[in-house]
Amino acid sequence: MKEIATRDAVGHVLCHDLTQIVPGEFKGARFRKGHVVTEEDIPVLLSMGKEHLYIFEMEPGMLHENDAAERLLLLTGSEHMRRSEVREGKIELFADMDGVFLVDTERLNAVNAIDSITIATRKGNFPVKKGDKLAGMRVIPLVIEASVLDAAKDAAGEAPILSLQPYVLKTAAVITTGNEVLTGRIRDAFTPVLIEKLQSYGISVTMHAVVGDEKERITDAIAAAQRAGVDLILCTGGMSVDPDDRTPGAIRASGAEIVTYGAPVLPGAMLLYGCFPDGTPILGLPGCVMYAKATVFDLILPRVAAGIRLKKSDFTTLGEGGLCLGCDECTYPHCPFGK
Repeated sequence: MKEIATRDAVGHVLCHDLTQIVPGEFKGARFRKGHVVTEEDIPVLLSMGKEHLYIFEMEPGMLHENDAAERLLLLTGSEHMRRSEVREGKIELFADMDGVFLVDTERLNAVNAIDSITIATRKGNFPVKKGDKLAGMRVIPLVIEASVLDAAKDAAGEAPILSLQPYVLKTAAVITTGNEVLTGRIRDAFTPVLIEKLQSYGISVTMHAVVGDEKERITDAIAAAQRAGVDLILCTGGMSVDPDDRTPGAIRASGAEIVTYGAPVLPGAMLLYGCFPDGTPILGLPGCVMYAKATVFDLILPRVAAGIRLKKSDFTTLGEGGLCLGCDECTYPHCPFGK
């Protein structure tokens, strides 16, 4: 920080707000901290009694906070997102459509580990609506060495740190297992729950089969769903280790690659997720999905609906935050579950 004659301040950065008072008309910040002084500002500043200013000198190799924020924006990515104007050194990103918001956590942490760099985001892997705020970014000082932004770029790598993926799956088949449903001893309460959850992501249930507990009938129904060309196959029930629960074996026999049978999430530990060679996902859903407000299915469905092929690691990282607290009044997703 340096004191300088106001007439010599053009091109330099103000270190503090400057208040202007016009009796009976205005009192407030006429120039904000971080403002770059222009020729047109000089008469105004002098009329405010400011013969001298405290400024940051813009030496070679330095960036103003606004320019630094623009460079951070280049690291985050902005496809399907709307940016704000830079204001007091900060840029914010907003969703330009409904979709699932994704964050490369490792690279985001690498960037934020650099002194004076700040990129704050909402939690990744969750659905967002058009207009939702996604991220904000700025540097801490009013002026910063360009080399710091170069280091941030190296830490971020070439791909954007953030992305917003649209939902692309449109159709689903629901295969209901359980002889108790097939024989009518109990009504199918599972399928209506799935229809409602899938509708939130623009997916329609175009095929529904009730097949009982026989492995061959479950496998045949899965094959029929594949022939029908649906985008997603869901098998409900029969996911435990009980000898009458045949769904996992039927899914294995269908030719799907099993990515995981089990997830470190409660409720929902008995989930099965797999994919067919053509990329069609298939899930075996445990009974908790039918009655619990939020389960592992809710944590992965946004990415599945966006056509993202999940890996084993996508499930193993769900352990921290994967315990539903069973609150009397569920507020999911505005709660710690999955976060």
